[in-house]
Amino acid sequence: MDAPLATVQPSAPPWPCPGRHLVLIGPMGAGKSTVGRQLSRLLRAPFVDLDERIERVTGATIPLIFELEGEAGFRRRESEVLSEVLAQAEPQIIATGGGAVLAEANRAELARYGLMIYLRTPVE
Repeated sequence: MDAPLATVQPSAPPWPCPGRHLVLIGPMGAGKSTVGRQLSRLLRAPFVDLDERIERVTGATIPLIFELEGEAGFRRRESEVLSEVLAQAEPQIIATGGGAVLAEANRAELARYGLMIYLRTPVE
């Protein structure tokens, strides 16, 4: 006997980039985290906000990391956490911080393990 329609769950759409993460890049305030959470629900895939992960791993807010270690210290930590996230086998939706693509090593790693989607914002 078929299940009642009310209990049938539609399957998730196919993953758009098999074997790779879906990575949202763009300037600060472009909506990477908002879009990432929506895609996570739609695709039923884990979502990682890189800035939130950095704060969780370090136990410090991003402004505090900048205050204590400067931008260079923050970027080093950002690169380390990004590498850990990209090393996960399960495809994820990742929202990077606005400056994550500034480092050439980060760009290379993102290109290797993820499909990057650039979110633009209108010039005001």
